[in-house]
Amino acid sequence: MFLLVSFYNVDFYNTNVFYFKNYQFTSNMVKTEDLSNGFYRLLATDNNVILPYGSWIRFLITSLDVIHSWTVPSLGIKLDACPGRLNQTALFLKREGFFYGQCSEICGVNHAFMPIVVEAVDLEAFYAWCKSPFDTFSTLKVN
Repeated sequence: MFLLVSFYNVDFYNTNVFYFKNYQFTSNMVKTEDLSNGFYRLLATDNNVILPYGSWIRFLITSLDVIHSWTVPSLGIKLDACPGRLNQTALFLKREGFFYGQCSEICGVNHAFMPIVVEAVDLEAFYAWCKSPFDTFSTLKVN
């Protein structure tokens, strides 16, 4: 069984859609003045992509404006988002943790400000996150 997640990129933010619950949210970079201790400047997002480890995940991606690239090097993913095309890949997360990435295609003036944070959690924590009301989404903290 695959968890299906899609991404579409528009200038300088990422929109993430989880198809099993029709969840949709955007991820934006956290401004330096709003950062908490322990978070990385230019890499922290206001909404992380929460995924369960130990499960297959299918990613679909496209773009609505220019070419972007959803890249998380520590997961071995570089998925190009091209307008008018749908790209896909599969991933099996082996462990919990935070995995950081960025758009790796020069897509415009704010290209360097499109961070990606994948937060891999156990299945129980993922289900709990899925059951939470959409308007109270909060980032889980991995021990």
